[in-house]
Amino acid sequence: MESEPLHIQDDEEPRRSTWRVRFALALVVVMAGVTIWVTNSFLTDRFTQNTRNRAELRLALYSGNLQSELRRNAIVPQLLAKDPQLITALTSADFSQSTARLISFVEEIGAASIMLLDSDGRTVAATDRTKIGAPNRQNEFFINAMRSNLTVFSSARQDTGAYHFTYAKRLDFQGQVIGVIAVEVDLRKFERAWAGISDAVFVTDSEGTIILTTEPRWRGLSEEAALARQPAEGAIERAIQATADWTQLPADAYIQGEGVMREDARIPFRGWRITSFTTYTSVRERVNAVLALEIMAFAVLIALGFYVMNRKNTLRMILFQRESASLRALNLRLQREISERERMQQSLAVAEQSLAQSSKLAALGEMSAAVSHELNQPLAAMKTYLAGARLLLRRNRPDEALSSFQRIDDLIERMGAITKQLKSYARKGGDDFRPVNMAEALNSALSMMEPQLRQGHIRISRILPDEPVRVMGDRMRIEQVIINLLRNALDAIKGERDPEIEIILAAGETATLTVRDNGPGIENLDDLFEPFFTTKQPGDGVGLGLAISSGIISDLGGRLTARNGQSRGAVFEVQLPILSEDIEAAE
Repeated sequence: MESEPLHIQDDEEPRRSTWRVRFALALVVVMAGVTIWVTNSFLTDRFTQNTRNRAELRLALYSGNLQSELRRNAIVPQLLAKDPQLITALTSADFSQSTARLISFVEEIGAASIMLLDSDGRTVAATDRTKIGAPNRQNEFFINAMRSNLTVFSSARQDTGAYHFTYAKRLDFQGQVIGVIAVEVDLRKFERAWAGISDAVFVTDSEGTIILTTEPRWRGLSEEAALARQPAEGAIERAIQATADWTQLPADAYIQGEGVMREDARIPFRGWRITSFTTYTSVRERVNAVLALEIMAFAVLIALGFYVMNRKNTLRMILFQRESASLRALNLRLQREISERERMQQSLAVAEQSLAQSSKLAALGEMSAAVSHELNQPLAAMKTYLAGARLLLRRNRPDEALSSFQRIDDLIERMGAITKQLKSYARKGGDDFRPVNMAEALNSALSMMEPQLRQGHIRISRILPDEPVRVMGDRMRIEQVIINLLRNALDAIKGERDPEIEIILAAGETATLTVRDNGPGIENLDDLFEPFFTTKQPGDGVGLGLAISSGIISDLGGRLTARNGQSRGAVFEVQLPILSEDIEAAE
């Protein structure tokens, strides 16, 4: 009687253990399904939002680049409309030197092309010589410029389908319209830059017409008409695709049968908007990679459960080995997918870096004029030192000639530093601001100007403080400003009986550098810093030195002012934010 209950207990214990194992396996399966569903939903939303954020950032970058290019070219017609040589050419009908002058402006300003039109709309000078003589009386930019006294912007579609964008401004002389200056803006370079990424991008004007796009077939169409040229697949095929891909989200639009997300942004220019279409490929790849890891983890747990439950069954052991082999294959496939995803991310990073590099190289033209302006001074100094060294060698004074060669070597190193700065600007982003000792920058500039100062028998008076005066900025550009001020002072005191230049460096709330000469002074202080304003004789300068210097000081957060002295002479004053010890430590 006692053995029967024991027999029943021994028989029911393995059965209970089996049911516990099965219940645990069922619980693992339910947990796996819930976890995968929650993970899929959460990661899909998160990665989609990340992709959308990156698309918004790219749109902001593209919009900023477009706006910067448009603003940079908008000022060009205003400057050229004041050029006395162009006005003289239109009034005298002598355009023999006009084309060469426009070409020099293109190299200095960085515009795509420039045209000079007479009052009848005929092209009389152009950087593209094939356009000389072409009629433009019916063109929109000519008509709008003749009607308005302001700079006008026009866009026109050409026979090739591409749009041309033009800034134009009329030229007035003695109350009469004598012609129009037109500057063509090259915005198609942005299309070529955008084509390097996977997104489809286009820009629409205020009427909703596509004027810039990575898809040439979309130009001149509205967004609806453009998408109609990229028909989606049938509803049944799209449903099958969405069912097969469990990370598919409701698409904003369909391009070539693939669902994409749409992002647009406003460009603060004439009601323009920029729109991009980004595929869900990266979202699906990243979500599927995480889900594959979870599936692999739960598969291992389930396989272990089956192993515990069926450890005494050889047939099930073989089945478990097959499951293990399948898991190994899944692991290899997962590794390949992860490697492919990493490769795609690296490609995307390279594409974004190339786009940023193109944007920085677009600004390189703005810097070339200032660098060329600064290289002329070392070249002139080297010529003077070479002439002096040749004379010393003829007189058998090699020791003194070696001193001239050393100065030439210093000038060569400076020119190398200038070109190195230009290469660094093309390779990196932003201004390389560092603490600059104003006294050292002044000494370097005086060393550059030493041949001219010595040749003119100029007396230099320097008043420097005992403590170093430091500012945060670019030393090469600060030296360029000082050289420009010294050069202007040197030109002002030509012909004076006792030429003298006084330099004062002071430190207070700001770092102040004052350059004073004993020349005749300045008659027109209001137009002194305007481009092309100069008191020099024709051929001695184009009036850009002080305008460039004023722009450099403004970029560094300071200001450049000019006034006449109490007795005589001109006084130029550079004020820059001083770099205190606390600010320098924080930097």
